[in-house]
Amino acid sequence: MIDKTNLFAKAAKIKLVIFDVDGVLTDGSLYFGETGEEYKVFNVHDGLGFKLLQSTGVIIAVISSRKSKMVNDRLQNLGVKYIYQGQEHKKAAFDELLATLQLQPTEVAYVGDDLPDLALIQQVGLGICVANAHPLLKQHAAWQTEARGGHGAAREVCELIMAAQETLPAVYQQYLLA
Repeated sequence: MIDKTNLFAKAAKIKLVIFDVDGVLTDGSLYFGETGEEYKVFNVHDGLGFKLLQSTGVIIAVISSRKSKMVNDRLQNLGVKYIYQGQEHKKAAFDELLATLQLQPTEVAYVGDDLPDLALIQQVGLGICVANAHPLLKQHAAWQTEARGGHGAAREVCELIMAAQETLPAVYQQYLLA
């Protein structure tokens, strides 16, 4: 883990934040109905964090190993344009995002929780893991959230980046009485 000054220096450069889904935007549990339908639970605070961060010009993307219509629906509702699902090897989607958005890895943060996320956490400018991440990710991430995946960790990431980029006070201001 890096100190707060270096963390803020890295976060200040971020133009794109990529999130994993299961275990980061959800608690990692998979719920199945009797007829095989799949259910996921998303945290409303994370959703607002996405909207607030995007309002500052930072792009949000998702790269997930699994495919789910409800993930697509939830993320589109939050204004997320770059949604990559069914990506067992996440590097191809990562490389495509960098090319499409004309970004360098140092301008990207990646948030993960388990071994398929490790390579990207090591490649980006700001590798982040959630509190309940695999121990190997904790060893290699620059920062770890206090919240567990699906319980506000994504909101923490969004607010960290806004704080480092000094956009958080203006974002909060819109909710304060004049």
